Amino acid sequence: MNQFNLAAQCASLYDRFESCGRRPVIGISANYGELTAKVAEGYYKQVIAAGGTPLLIPPCADASVLLSTLDGIDGLLLTGGADLNPLFQGEQPQPRLGGINAERDLPELLLTRLAANRQMPILGICRGIQTMAMALGGRVAQHIDTSIKHSQDADRHVATHTVNVGQGSTLYNIYSGSEFFTLHSSLFTLPVNSFHHQAVADPGPHFCAVATAPDGIIEAIESSEHKPMLGVQWHPECMGADGLPLFQWLTEQAQLYRQVQRLHDHTLTLDTHCDTPMFFPQGIDFGTRDSRILVDLPKMTEGRLDATIMVAYIPQKMEESAFDYANGIFDQIENIVASHQSHLALARTPAELWQHKAAGRKSIMLGIENGKALQGDVQNVNHFARRGVVYITLCHNGDNDLCDSAKGSATHGGVSPFGAEVIGRMNELGLMVDLSHASEKSFYDALSLSRTPIVCSHSSARALCDHPRNLTDEQMRALADKGGVCQITLYPGFLRTDEKATILDAMQHLEHAIQVMGIDHVGLGTDFDGDGGVSGLADASELSLFTRQLLLRRYSEHDIQMIWGGNFLRVMQQCQDARTTK
Repeated sequence: MNQFNLAAQCASLYDRFESCGRRPVIGISANYGELTAKVAEGYYKQVIAAGGTPLLIPPCADASVLLSTLDGIDGLLLTGGADLNPLFQGEQPQPRLGGINAERDLPELLLTRLAANRQMPILGICRGIQTMAMALGGRVAQHIDTSIKHSQDADRHVATHTVNVGQGSTLYNIYSGSEFFTLHSSLFTLPVNSFHHQAVADPGPHFCAVATAPDGIIEAIESSEHKPMLGVQWHPECMGADGLPLFQWLTEQAQLYRQVQRLHDHTLTLDTHCDTPMFFPQGIDFGTRDSRILVDLPKMTEGRLDATIMVAYIPQKMEESAFDYANGIFDQIENIVASHQSHLALARTPAELWQHKAAGRKSIMLGIENGKALQGDVQNVNHFARRGVVYITLCHNGDNDLCDSAKGSATHGGVSPFGAEVIGRMNELGLMVDLSHASEKSFYDALSLSRTPIVCSHSSARALCDHPRNLTDEQMRALADKGGVCQITLYPGFLRTDEKATILDAMQHLEHAIQVMGIDHVGLGTDFDGDGGVSGLADASELSLFTRQLLLRRYSEHDIQMIWGGNFLRVMQQCQDARTTK
């Protein structure tokens, strides 16, 4: 045997290190049996062939282990194996249920749910597609009754039946143009090697079926929310070059996921308007993943959101003192921050936001939605400035004593004399004037009255959705000319007149605003917990998908930082620097 030079081999690896770059790490769920965690070679070899780095994930339900595992991977591959225990979907086992693997079920269901909460790319194969459905609210049939035999004795690389693939789906796009993909009687078909008796019966609320066998059995599902999640019932790991495109899709999505995560490491992400305090009376727990609210610490962490401006929303009709109510909201926010001070902090300035990010803490800023909170006394502007409020939305859905609303009745013909006094005082104290909800006349009056740029903390484009709450192109241009910003909102009715909005509609509004105003005058104000949220951006945990969409549209890192809060913080800093009353 020739002498093996280990040092030379290592040196050659380092020589190629810089040119190779970092491959995305794909976590592969391991099968379990005979006291051994293992994986069939096809899975890891296809991951390597697709440009990924395989990492075996043994079955373990320990929360800290699962979270640490997810921290170290860029994509998740769920592999085949034994039946899933129907008790996890509230069903008793039927006689034809096969053997279950108790060691795998809970760890993989948890792993899938946690990965989905992070918007991590997921590819599920055979049992894996069923795991995806069961983990995210779907249902798996314990046994299928069908006219087609789904489990045959052929070698696993041999296709044994075909599936019909929905046009326009991710699966369709992966295989379009491939010789493997054929058109028969207006149906696009793939030959596959499925072998199973359990199958997805109902994809659930987060998936849609995109491929079925001729007997109607679901053979592939994908995200219905524009997320990188795809499951197939067959075994592409055994099909060589014909199965490779699915693994290439996973590694490409994992590379993009990694790019998003790295970008968030040094980008300050700010949501400029959320209404979560409206849910305080329900006794919400901000430190847990509370299903009653769209913004909490776990969701901010999962979505890589660094900061949010929480507003004290003042309803148009309020029997109690609006001033006292707003102060009560701010008291509760301060109590929440004090209860989670190792992870959360109040911020008043852009510099504090960056300091908190560097320290690993999320930030909350304070805002007021509806100037009724001032109760007709300009001195209350001073009070709220001392409390740390960074902006006041002058009105809401109705005229008040400051100005006319977009949904009002032109009580003042724009900004009232008291409103003009309030704007002057806000300028003196360094508070931003927010004109979301204002009528066009109030908007232009405030733009003229304010010595500093104004903001629209949660508004969208009227050219795309004709709603009086949205800004016309003329308003957008006037706002930009005065240095202000428009923060695109996720309220469905402001994105589409039929309210069936998705993340793609939000991106369309953003790009329209960029076209009209320029990249330096736009941002995001979700209106989460104020009925804001759309498919693909449904809560704070999904906000990294906003960054993903920006990268897919090839915005630069600098532009993404500006959109994600830089523009809004520039205005905040200008307002604070222009203070004349300390």
